[in-house]
Amino acid sequence: MSMSSDEVNFLVYRYLQESGFQHSAFTFGVESHIDQSSINGSVVPPGALVSIIQKGVQYVEAEVTLGEDGTILDENTELALIDAVLPDIVATRHTLLQNTKPLREIKHESNLDGSHYPNENYKGHSEIMEIDGGVNDFGNYKATLLKGHESEVFVCSWNPSQDLLASGSGDGTARLWPFNDSGVGTPVVLQHQFKDTENHKNATKDVTSLEWNNDGTLLATGFYDGQARIWSPEGELVKTLCEHKGPIFSIKWNKKGNYLLSAGVDKSTVVWDSSNWEVKQQFGFHQAPTLDVDWQNNSSFASCSTDKIIHICRIGVDKPIKSFQGHTSDVNAIKWDPQGSLLASCSDDLSAKIWSIKQDNWVFDLQGHKKGIYTVAWSPTGPATACPNAPLILASASYDTTVKLWELERGSCVLSLAKHQEPVYSLAFSPDGRYIASGSFDRGINIWSTQTGTLVSSFHGNGGIFEVQWSPRGDKVAACFSDNTLCVLDVRNL
Repeated sequence: MSMSSDEVNFLVYRYLQESGFQHSAFTFGVESHIDQSSINGSVVPPGALVSIIQKGVQYVEAEVTLGEDGTILDENTELALIDAVLPDIVATRHTLLQNTKPLREIKHESNLDGSHYPNENYKGHSEIMEIDGGVNDFGNYKATLLKGHESEVFVCSWNPSQDLLASGSGDGTARLWPFNDSGVGTPVVLQHQFKDTENHKNATKDVTSLEWNNDGTLLATGFYDGQARIWSPEGELVKTLCEHKGPIFSIKWNKKGNYLLSAGVDKSTVVWDSSNWEVKQQFGFHQAPTLDVDWQNNSSFASCSTDKIIHICRIGVDKPIKSFQGHTSDVNAIKWDPQGSLLASCSDDLSAKIWSIKQDNWVFDLQGHKKGIYTVAWSPTGPATACPNAPLILASASYDTTVKLWELERGSCVLSLAKHQEPVYSLAFSPDGRYIASGSFDRGINIWSTQTGTLVSSFHGNGGIFEVQWSPRGDKVAACFSDNTLCVLDVRNL
């Protein structure tokens, strides 16, 4: 049996998706023409690439350590991945081992068919994760499972004016899930059409981003084909916006709702005028894919990129009004604080940084994570929160499996939340600021007290979590899973 380059590319693409490297997955998908592949992704099981690699290493390990008579030549041999892909190293080791005597009899039969993994510490995404003892797990009466999507659910967004949840998936659809006192109603399916359906029959169908405007009257969705679409709360397509030349990574409304901002792999950011859906202004200052955007106010916004630079732009101005340099790797996400005075950024360089439009260098350089930081979130402030006079808090989620809370008055870490077992990809504060929810690829949603760092509640599903969103009323938390489902948790009685 042999594998084609298309099959290898698809396995790598799927691995990047499952590991939460969405930006890398999109870029790799474009460059390797995944959209033109004839591979049926629905038949590829989760963790396929890791499984194949593990089986290959296991096979080579057995080949090196087993003699022709079935005895172990060196029971303590631990084959590294590099050995499996460098045959000269394997051959040398094999020659050396052949000159030694068998150490002891085989205690366990060697399964060359890959029926189990030799590394007991490896945990594939199909393994059931146990809930930490002492934590009140959400029972079935508090968790509502939403089924219907036919591929991974990447993004979700709560309507700010009604109990309506929007979700976006790799199946080419967004869905609107209405909630009422008796539960969830029948979802409305928002079917996305390709630019060229004839030549893209097997094209990637990811809905990559979505967001409601501030009054909940319009939903914007970004798609892998570079189109943005505008929908009504009833599911009617209002407008299709065609300007980007590749996948859209981020889409954001300003607070007033008169402008929509989109950004993606084509390095550009586009401002759309919602009064006529024409391009108000296009910005092309980045030298690499734009990963995230965030409005500072109704006319100014920040953008970040794999080019390691952050630009602050204003509608009507031809050049950035400010550019921040200081990160040494991809800048994954940016967020303005609730007042729009401080900008948080996070990067694969293991740091989060705080910037002010009033100065050129960063205000704080937040160091402490041991791996790259995927996203950040600010605590809500103001009279509606539980502690309106509490210090401003920034939360960061990292590939090192931890969540850290940083107090900006001192620029220091005040809490490190470390119960997850795999990378954390999403954070959401409760509207009153008392809790923060985190979602990880260990299948777990954890809800923590922001005052004490205590793990208040936990829920584990059947897939890795791409995003968590707290509802505006504070009574629900939604999570997007890699097993094609969403879960909505009732958090009224935390």
